[in-house]
Amino acid sequence: MTDIEYNLSVIEDRIAAACARAGRAREEVTLIAVSKTKPVSAIEDAIRCGIREFGENKVQELTDKYDQVTVPVNWHLIGHLQRNKVKYIIGKTRLIHSVDSVRLAAQIEEEAAKKDCICDILIELNIAGEESKFGVTSEELEAMIREIAAFPHIRIKGLMTVAPFVENPEENRPCFCKMRELFLDIKSKNIDNVSMETLSMGMSKDFETAIEEGATMVRIGTSIFGERIYPQKN
Repeated sequence: MTDIEYNLSVIEDRIAAACARAGRAREEVTLIAVSKTKPVSAIEDAIRCGIREFGENKVQELTDKYDQVTVPVNWHLIGHLQRNKVKYIIGKTRLIHSVDSVRLAAQIEEEAAKKDCICDILIELNIAGEESKFGVTSEELEAMIREIAAFPHIRIKGLMTVAPFVENPEENRPCFCKMRELFLDIKSKNIDNVSMETLSMGMSKDFETAIEEGATMVRIGTSIFGERIYPQKN
């Protein structure tokens, strides 16, 4: 058994247990393996274990791996997306998790229209109001969603957040609870072109708490692949 295979088995047990505690079906939660900085060989190892959803932070890394991985998988862009990079990923992602402005959505609309395709997105919230994080505020959320929902080549599928980095996952429970409340509030408004079926929150440190509070996607990297590998700077 490889390290990745073992790690995935442990995570699977933890996801199942969190779902059970919350009275949810295991099928309600999708595991996204965050493969940023990891080689294609590690992705292939995860694929052999049945993983088909992979998350990348950087456009360049996603497009490189998109070309190298020959098995059909779904790619998720989970990092900050610059408008000048949008054209490189349209048609290559299952979901863009990190749409944080109408200007970015307008660029996605423009590029998706050129390729005559529909792009599924999530709206990123900065739920804890951290200065170092991207995302809209809860006060801005509904107005922004209504504006983006008018774009014909975009479908809003839900919400995403990057919660604060904490040692004790219980510290993030209020953030996840607030995300669920906003998610359900938007869902209840039945806005055209907004389906609110995905709530992307929770990472290696706190994914169980996120699941207990309603996450439908968790983004896990370090607990699957080990510590990230960053290139040495000269």
